[in-house]
Amino acid sequence: MPPPDGCSINSAASDESEDTEPLIGSDEIPPRCCSARFNLAFLMFLGFTVVYGLRVNLSVAMVAMVNSTDPDPDGNHSVTNACPPPSGRENTSNNFQQPAGVPHYNWDSETQGWLLGAFFFGYLCTQIPGGYLAGHYGGKFFLGLGVLGTAALTLLTPLAAKWGSYWLFALRALEGFGEGVTYPAMMAIWARWAPPLERSRLIAMSASGGSFGAFVALPLTGYICQMLGWPTVFYICGGAGCLWAVFWFIFVSDDPRNHRRISKEERDYIIKTVGPQGPCFEKHCSVTPYKETPADSQGTGHGWSLPLLHMALSVQLWAIIVTQMCSNWAYYTLLTSLPTYMDVILHFDLQSNGFLSSLPYLGSWLMAWLSGVMADALIERRVFSVTVVRKIFTFVGLFLPSVFLVAVVYAGCDHILIVTFLTLSMTTGGFSAAGVFINQIDIAPRYAGFLLGITNTFGTIPGVVAPIVTGYFTEDRTLAGWAKVFWVAAGINAGGAVIYTFLGSSKLQPWALTEEERAEAERKRNRSISH
Repeated sequence: MPPPDGCSINSAASDESEDTEPLIGSDEIPPRCCSARFNLAFLMFLGFTVVYGLRVNLSVAMVAMVNSTDPDPDGNHSVTNACPPPSGRENTSNNFQQPAGVPHYNWDSETQGWLLGAFFFGYLCTQIPGGYLAGHYGGKFFLGLGVLGTAALTLLTPLAAKWGSYWLFALRALEGFGEGVTYPAMMAIWARWAPPLERSRLIAMSASGGSFGAFVALPLTGYICQMLGWPTVFYICGGAGCLWAVFWFIFVSDDPRNHRRISKEERDYIIKTVGPQGPCFEKHCSVTPYKETPADSQGTGHGWSLPLLHMALSVQLWAIIVTQMCSNWAYYTLLTSLPTYMDVILHFDLQSNGFLSSLPYLGSWLMAWLSGVMADALIERRVFSVTVVRKIFTFVGLFLPSVFLVAVVYAGCDHILIVTFLTLSMTTGGFSAAGVFINQIDIAPRYAGFLLGITNTFGTIPGVVAPIVTGYFTEDRTLAGWAKVFWVAAGINAGGAVIYTFLGSSKLQPWALTEEERAEAERKRNRSISH
């Protein structure tokens, strides 16, 4: 039965408790439309749309900046038409036209590769520190500053390019440095704001802005380059980020207790369901009264000390890390190499390339939203435990994309089938948004931002390695080389699905409890033994 007023689910395990009723009835949940928590999710969604626009704009603009993705091709590239061009494209030109006066640079392929990868060098550095500080101070400042700083630096891109490739490399690394705090800060905010019955949809809705940003940025960047010139891309993206930051700092609060426009009904609902630690929806949970204390008024901040050894030895945390690395291998392979595949193998023109390369991200965005709603519905109705729900969505979100990547290999040169299978691969991958990618807040709500910093740091490694492996496999620009790329991505993805199915869990970990909660759990166990 639901706990009485002023109660929350305590995470401490209780062997005698088999209560599987929801924390709060669906009829007691305040309206979601125009609520403070869903307005927060929408603003985060827009923020991550901008974030991914800032991240991928250089990938497309690079074509216009050098007027060729391979300014100095070697001779054997002229005989590598692995597939015939699409119907009607046999005699068209690949020249990319821009307004007069737009500067171009003589960067070879190696220089372009370093410039495109520079972002991730900075991105790797601030994930863990960003998660740690956001968990202590709150995520509003770090998420807002991360986007604002990256946007402001983006405005300097044309100037840095004019000064030289080394300056542009340093600028992109600084952009990654600033953007690295954004996702850990997001998780730190939701640790205080997300009611358990709405966790999946709120976090999936927020993070899906990344897929939507890629969907919008890929074709729009090409269009802007052609109509207005490539420098305009960076001015528009940077300006959009700065404008978003104004609304963010005005309307967002770290904690529902401090929000100026939240209703009392909604504030009480969030406080009661989130509680001082974070609820548990596994079968073994106990119910204890929740009384706000001065320390608790800081939300779920974890303080300065962290149980680092316990984290390092946590099988559940390593399951998340390994699974996210496996999933991100396929994601970053497509993100960085799909436009090249569309150009070199399928011979789509640049405008078609941008649009078709963005289609998979539209499907991923829509599926991420849907998966969040579906996962919350399964949890709310007690169809499955949170662990089972996370495993289902993770397995589907990793295994089905693997199947469609293999299908791409066997599609040969069928342009329609290839685009369809690639779109389905990314679309079904959106299921994992309600699975492993929000599992940190399940196992340790108080440390969610810091844990996401850890998992995202490891998860970014494929972003550095996958393009290098892809380049090694595709040196000769043949179908056989690209078949290796898709087979490797599919195998790694499927391996991640299996690993998480066996090792993943959503049970709150003992090391995530406070001393008071551990003492309370011990007292409950002693009472149960004495009876």
